[in-house]
Amino acid sequence: MANSVNVFAGIPAINRTLYHRIRFSVGDPVAIIESDGQNTLILRDIEMERARQAERVHHVHCPAEFAPEQGLSGDRETATAQALAECLVRRGIGSVTVDRSLPMSFAHELEQRSVTLTYNPSLGVEERRAKDPQEVECLREAQRITARVMRRACEWVASAEADAKGHLLKDGVALTSERVQTKIDIWLLEENCSNPGSIVAGGPQGADCHHRGTGPLKTGQPIIIDIFPCHKATGYNGDCTRTVVHGDIPDEVSRMHQAVAAAKAAGIAATAAGTSGEAVHLATIHEIEAFGFESDRPTDSLPQNTPSMTHGTGHGIGLDVHEPPLLDFKGPELVVGDALTIEPGLYSTRVGGVRLEDLIVATETGCEHLNADLSEGLVWR
Repeated sequence: MANSVNVFAGIPAINRTLYHRIRFSVGDPVAIIESDGQNTLILRDIEMERARQAERVHHVHCPAEFAPEQGLSGDRETATAQALAECLVRRGIGSVTVDRSLPMSFAHELEQRSVTLTYNPSLGVEERRAKDPQEVECLREAQRITARVMRRACEWVASAEADAKGHLLKDGVALTSERVQTKIDIWLLEENCSNPGSIVAGGPQGADCHHRGTGPLKTGQPIIIDIFPCHKATGYNGDCTRTVVHGDIPDEVSRMHQAVAAAKAAGIAATAAGTSGEAVHLATIHEIEAFGFESDRPTDSLPQNTPSMTHGTGHGIGLDVHEPPLLDFKGPELVVGDALTIEPGLYSTRVGGVRLEDLIVATETGCEHLNADLSEGLVWR
């Protein structure tokens, strides 16, 4: 009997932890048993041949091979869970370790067969954080695409005309957040990327760091553009934010931008394996405060019209846009291969928002910057 057995279950096309274990995508429920450096994959019979060709899959079975005495359910997920339980019982395995994503349907069937579950919240998380060279190359390509589309979007906005009321026009038609978002969607589709929906938030809308943006865009206001697509060929994500101003740049927006750019540089300089996510965050907000702006520390209560940084410095990225670790207060120690966004910002309901975001990968001595050649300025003409 194996000394340690890990069990994962769900749909790899949706559950990225499962996909990461086997690098094999399937749209139906599967179960994975890991022990002694080998894995066993239980999945639909029609997927077995593809699974056998997957480099990271060692043993392939279908649920019918592990039908319990009473037979398998007609429900595909329940049947896969029953087969998993039967397989463990036949192997004499009475205790397994599971991750944070195990569906209750699988936990129920295991408990029905008296298999003890031990929950490990870090299982699968640490492995996904330490990106291998293949994953880093996938992220690099996703970020190259993201940066190309970002440049096109910012230049498209900057080349617009302004009417007498300050509203932007493109080809004589109002330039709205929705219109720019649609352009970004099209450009990303042409790059073989799916897009959950970009942020194009102008003026006061940019004060809410996750406002998608809606309605007409105006000259003389900061416009935050945040693009985070998934490259269909690999499943890995890019993530980049820039701020563009059409026309004259208000002095306060210029000062906000200088502070955010300095904060981003400080965050990148502070990043290395062995330092903590909190230390990186502290480095960025030190620059924000050095420029005379506010950081929303845990005990602060700031007026909304005061430009302040109201979120953490960044987050992990990979098969999901948002992954551990966080670059924030209580952020954990970084490891080699942590792929991270550095994205300080300043926000005010009176002025709007300014945010800059780059993607980096932590190394033993510092970090690798994946989009260092993309302008971070406010002027894109």
